[in-house]
Amino acid sequence: MTELELAKIAAKALDSKKALNIKMIRITELSVIADYFVIATGTSNTQVRALADEVEFRLKEQGIAPGHIEGYNSNSWILLDYGSVVVHVFTQESRDFYDLDRLWKDGEEVDPELSEE
Repeated sequence: MTELELAKIAAKALDSKKALNIKMIRITELSVIADYFVIATGTSNTQVRALADEVEFRLKEQGIAPGHIEGYNSNSWILLDYGSVVVHVFTQESRDFYDLDRLWKDGEEVDPELSEE
C-alpha cells in the first residue's frame, strides 16, 4: 500500500464518522517526519476519540497498526503516527490553537476524494 492510499483510507474513515474540515497535506518536500498529514476536526472530545478509533480500526483491517499514538488522555488532540502518514484529530479549539493548517501551508493539499453526501 502506498502512503497516498494509506492517507486516503484514514481520510475516508474520518469522513464516515462525520469529521469536519478533513485535509490531506503532502509534506514530503518539506519534512522528513512524514509524507502526509491527515488533519480533521471533531465536534466534541467524545467524537475526537471515536474518529481516532475509527481510523485505527480501518487501518488495522488492512494489517496496518500505528507506530505511536499520543493524546488519548486529553481527547482534544489525538495523533496517530503511521510513519509516512500522521493523522491529527482535533477539537475545533485545539485545531485553532495549534494551527497546523497554517504551519504546513507550503505543503500540497491533496483531494482525499470523499463522498459528497
